[in-house]
Amino acid sequence: MALQGYRVLLLEKEEFPRHQIGESLLPSTVHGICRLLGVTDELANSGFIKKRGGTFRWGLNAEPWTFDFSVSDKFSGPTSYAYQVERMKFDKILLDNARSKGVDVRERSEVVGVLEEEGRICGVQYDDAEGVRRDVRASFVADASGNKSRIHKRIGGARKYSDVFQNIALFGYFTGGKRMPAPVAGNITCASFDLGWFWYIPLSDELTSVGAVLRREALERLQDGPRDKVLGGLIDECPLIADYLSEAERVTEGPYGQVRVRKDYSYIQEKFWRPGMVLVGDAACFIDPLFSSGVHLSTYSALLAARSINTTLRGTIDEADCFREYEARYRREYDVFHDFLVAFYDLQKDEHAYFHEAKSVIGSSASAAESFAELVGGGASEEEVLIGTAPSFSQERRADLLERSRKIHWQGSRVQVQAHFGESVGDDPLYEGGLVESPDGMHWARPEQPAS
Repeated sequence: MALQGYRVLLLEKEEFPRHQIGESLLPSTVHGICRLLGVTDELANSGFIKKRGGTFRWGLNAEPWTFDFSVSDKFSGPTSYAYQVERMKFDKILLDNARSKGVDVRERSEVVGVLEEEGRICGVQYDDAEGVRRDVRASFVADASGNKSRIHKRIGGARKYSDVFQNIALFGYFTGGKRMPAPVAGNITCASFDLGWFWYIPLSDELTSVGAVLRREALERLQDGPRDKVLGGLIDECPLIADYLSEAERVTEGPYGQVRVRKDYSYIQEKFWRPGMVLVGDAACFIDPLFSSGVHLSTYSALLAARSINTTLRGTIDEADCFREYEARYRREYDVFHDFLVAFYDLQKDEHAYFHEAKSVIGSSASAAESFAELVGGGASEEEVLIGTAPSFSQERRADLLERSRKIHWQGSRVQVQAHFGESVGDDPLYEGGLVESPDGMHWARPEQPAS
């Protein structure tokens, strides 16, 4: 929004850098959103581990199996990777970038309520860094304050919690953990065991994030003693992770020194917006973290929300139509991950069955393995700017991507073309009467009259 010349105030409760979970990114965030924000080079120079896919000890196959993002044509070539990030560093890059783009960023500023006039949200009330309570008025309020949002209920409706995904994550950090051989040394590993599953995320050559996601019926294990002892006991029950950590030591000091608990109950809000206010990221919905979709959903929804606000403020399309488009697209992306996760949690299948499930869920004409890579890479959204094309791609590759996106109606390749070339494919709307994205990716347009 700031890139369009609007005044933007960002109120951040914490002071950066601060710890955050959700360290495994998808290509759609790295090569789509981050390219649009202008932080591609900074990410490349930050020393983050490249993630070329994922490794699973899951289902009927007793041996770990691996997928690569490059299996999909949409992520092949220079964009066939993401990053494993220390969120303290990654989030500060994004916050500092917002400042550099003209956003008024105020840290240690906690929003405590919203302002409303004649049925419309028109600002917020917040406590500043000195503890002074202040009111600030705005044309729009975007609540991106996560699952602990204090104001999301002002949208109306309730959070609907999943009957399937009601898990708790217990996690800590280790040094000296084993690495797989190159080129998959940076992969996230997800390993199932009797009580749930583990994540194993290499954040550097030495540092590893390790977490146990426990099913609802196993939550009593958290009462077995101190958190570090419980985590150690769970690791012993998962042979693959125990082997990876056989020569490792848990970090016990600094921001990574705690063993933390995170409630991972999946949910979705009945409403995503009302006049003057929109929910973004986890404030609107959250899905089980198995496929590292958290940052993807947050950044994708932020793009959709910014597009809706930009278009409303420009006056070319009314607010209701803009945010109807926002909600339809964000709900669809959530549903893709939710529906596939339901199938993936069935451990009585092998990887080939999971690949075919992915193909079915996204309705792809690609192979089953390619469909799996598309889905878990964040490329099933039919958004043109989500996998940004690298400058070295030829005009032939550009034309091929355009043609593919027209033929198979796949948003990831459309985002790839748009992020680099600033060019719209001119897709059909998602639903009858719906909108399409403008060539610059920053606005909505009527399909019969694309905006510039």
